[in-house]
Amino acid sequence: MLFNSIEFCLFLPIVFLLFWGVKPAGLKAQNWVLLASSYVFYGWWDVRFLGLIAFSSILDFTIGKQIFAAEDQRKRKLWLIVSLGVNLGLLATFKYYNFFIESISDAFSLFGDPMHLSGIEFILPVGISFYTFQTLSYSIDIYNKKIEPSDDLLSFLAFVSFFPQLVAGPIERASQLLPQFKTERNFNLSEAIDGSKQMIWGLFKKVAVADTCATLVNEIFNQSESLSSVSLVLGAILFSIQIYGDFSGYSDIAIGCARLFGINLMRNFAFPYLSRDIAEFWRRWHISLSTWFRDYVYIPLGGSRASLPRVVANTFIIFVLSGFWHGANWTFIFWGFLNALYFLPLLLLKRNRLHTNVVAENTLLPSIKEAAQIISTFAITALAWIFFRAENLSQAYHYIARMCTVHKLSIIDQSILAKAAPAIGLCVFMYCIEFIQRKENHGIESLFSKNKVIRHLFYYFLIFLIGYFSNGKTEFIYFQF
Repeated sequence: MLFNSIEFCLFLPIVFLLFWGVKPAGLKAQNWVLLASSYVFYGWWDVRFLGLIAFSSILDFTIGKQIFAAEDQRKRKLWLIVSLGVNLGLLATFKYYNFFIESISDAFSLFGDPMHLSGIEFILPVGISFYTFQTLSYSIDIYNKKIEPSDDLLSFLAFVSFFPQLVAGPIERASQLLPQFKTERNFNLSEAIDGSKQMIWGLFKKVAVADTCATLVNEIFNQSESLSSVSLVLGAILFSIQIYGDFSGYSDIAIGCARLFGINLMRNFAFPYLSRDIAEFWRRWHISLSTWFRDYVYIPLGGSRASLPRVVANTFIIFVLSGFWHGANWTFIFWGFLNALYFLPLLLLKRNRLHTNVVAENTLLPSIKEAAQIISTFAITALAWIFFRAENLSQAYHYIARMCTVHKLSIIDQSILAKAAPAIGLCVFMYCIEFIQRKENHGIESLFSKNKVIRHLFYYFLIFLIGYFSNGKTEFIYFQF
C-alpha cells in the first residue's frame, strides 16, 4: 500500500479511529490493532510475504531469549551466528542470488572458461532490507548486553512490522522503539497536528517535487546519448533532488504518521543538501542506515582508532557495504566506493567533525565560504548519484563523458528546457523552505508560526500543489531496496 494512494487515505483514518477507540481496553488491544493493520498494509503488495516477515520476527524473538539465557559464551555466539546466518541468508537469496550467479559467470568468462549458470526469478519482498536490519540489531544488542530480550511476543511483532516505517525505514533500534509498544500511550493533540504537518510536507516532497523531477530525469537518462552536456548536468541535478524528495518524503510521512499513534521514530534526514562537506552530508543523509553501519560494522572492526591501513580498510568496507545494501548491481558498489574516496581525506586529516552545527547558525544567509562549500558538496554528491541512477557502469561512464563534453557546454535542448521549468521551480521552492527551517525537525515545523491565517493558507497551498502535480500512484524509489 502506497502512502500516496487513495487506499492509504482510507486506511489511515480507519486504523487511527480503531487504535484510539480500543484504548479503554488497554495497551494489548492497541498493539493488536497495530499488528493487524501493519500486516494488512504489508500484505497489500503480496500476501505471500507475510509468512516471511512473521518468520523473521519469531526467529529473532526466540533467538534473543536463547542468547540471553545461555551462560556459555560459545553458545551465545552460536545463537547469534544462527540469527545472522538465517536473516542474511534470506536477504542474500531474495536480493543477491542472481547477482552472485551472474558475477561468477562473468568472472569465468573473463579467463576464457565460460560457465553458464542459470538464475532464478525471485520477487523481492518489499522492505526486506529494512526489517532484516531492524531484527538483526535486536539480536546483536542482546548479545552485546545492551538490552534484555522482550517477553511479550505481541509487542515484538508490532515493533518489527509497524506499518509507517516497515517498508522504507527509518531502521529503528529495539532499545528506542520496542519500549514504546510496552508503554501506555495517551493522545496528544499538538503531536498529532505537527505529525500531520510533517506528513503534508513529506507528500509535497514526494508527489510534487520528486515525481515531477522523475519524469524529466527518466527522459534525460534514457536519451543521454543524444542530449547536450547542459541537459545531462540538469539531469544529474534533478535526480539528486528527486531521490532526496522521494526518500526523505517517505521518512517525513512515516515519522508524522507514527506520531498520530503516540510513537516517535528517529529522524532519518536532517537537510543533507545544506551540508558543507561529505562527512556532514553522511551525518544528515539516511541517518538510520549510516548509524547502523557505524555501530554494527565500523566500530566492531576497530573504527577510526585502529592502525592507518585498518582505518582506510574500515572506511571502504562500510561505504561499499552501504552501496551493496542498496541493490545487487555494480553501480551501487561503485557509488559506495566513490563516497569512501570523498570521505577518507576528511577522516585522515581529522576534519570529518568540522561541521557539526547548522549552516548559517546565527545569520540570515550563509557566508560566501559556506555557500561555496554547500555547492561543491552538492556537486560531488550529484556526480556520485549518476552511478546510483545508471543501469550499469557503462551507461554511467558514457553519461559523465558526454556531460563533460566542453564544445556542447553552451547548448541546452529546447525540448528539455520547456519541461524543466516546473521541476526547477518546485526544487527551488522546497530548498528555500528547508533552508529557512534548517534548525527544525522538518520543513514546516514552525513556518509562519506567528500568523495563523498565513500558516493555514500555506498548508492549503501545499495540498493544492500535491493535487495539481499528482501523477497517479508512483512507488517510492527505496521500495526496490
